[in-house]
Amino acid sequence: MQDSQIVSKTSVLGGSLRPGNALKNSSASATEIQAWVVAYLADLLEVEPDEVDPTIPFDRYGLDSSAAVGLTGDLEDWLGREIDPTLLYDYPTVEGLVKHLNSTLEP
Repeated sequence: MQDSQIVSKTSVLGGSLRPGNALKNSSASATEIQAWVVAYLADLLEVEPDEVDPTIPFDRYGLDSSAAVGLTGDLEDWLGREIDPTLLYDYPTVEGLVKHLNSTLEP
């Protein structure tokens, strides 16, 4: 999918989305966290998960501040631990966010 096609799907970002399979597991692996975030974005953008590139910044997918807060809130619920709602600004890609979260979740 072309970047312009991905960004054109921003009309779906206003709705509330809660992916299933709540884990409530603060010891989720990096792979599990990445799979969750990719699935979340794919659902939000109405694309297949393999169309979400973890190295592309969230804003290139059309996420506004409301969608970013929704994603971090749902991620917080899934992990069962507090997540700063501004984290996507500090770690603007799936890859960067996952690396950060994984490092903070390690014992």
